Amino acid sequence: MKLDILCFGAHPDDVELGCGATLAKEVSLGKKVGIIDLTRGELGTRGTAEIRDEEAATAAKILGVSVRENLKMRDGFFVNDENHQIQIIKMLRKYRPEIVICNAIDDRHIDHGKGSKLVSDACFLSGLIKIETNVDGENQQAWRPKLVYHYIQWKDLKPDFVVDVTGFLDKKVEALMAYQSQFYDPNSNEPVTPIATKNFRDSILYRAQDLGRLINSEYAEGFTVERYLAVNSLSDLV
Repeated sequence: MKLDILCFGAHPDDVELGCGATLAKEVSLGKKVGIIDLTRGELGTRGTAEIRDEEAATAAKILGVSVRENLKMRDGFFVNDENHQIQIIKMLRKYRPEIVICNAIDDRHIDHGKGSKLVSDACFLSGLIKIETNVDGENQQAWRPKLVYHYIQWKDLKPDFVVDVTGFLDKKVEALMAYQSQFYDPNSNEPVTPIATKNFRDSILYRAQDLGRLINSEYAEGFTVERYLAVNSLSDLV
């Protein structure tokens, strides 16, 4: 299956938090979208890997993505080396996306920055024909995505561009709330974590509102880029 957009997250829920509304919008426009989780989030303070597997599957259905896979790398301990790069390359060559979106380049959780660089490096290497890979006994062809973007996570990084997601924030929040084990629940007996507070839940709305305000829309999500953005004419900008 060829995808238009392939989105990577170090943990289940990273993608939903970073660009869930954007993905929902792209799906509504007829784009084929996929999600690859690097780990099962097994080191998370709340919940279990098995619970997060179920939550991720539910969230994927809510967003309407075509496929979601988990590479089962070691949460907290995966590294940017040949073995891990090859795993990413296989996914890139399997789904042949035009656009890749991945973790923030710098963030509070160490896996986010590591995951960002790992995926970015693999996107380049995937285009080299002398790197041979195969899946299910079939040799894969080289493939390099045209564009690599990074969503914004815990840290309030300055975006290089924003996407107007007015009309799709509710879908993002619905997908996030599928992760009942991870986010704010006043009746939960689980330990409180930075993302399991009411303040964090509220920030999902007010951060989208603030970016939307800056572009004269209701809601927006921000991204950073690896190369200059280009448009065919000034009228392409909104």
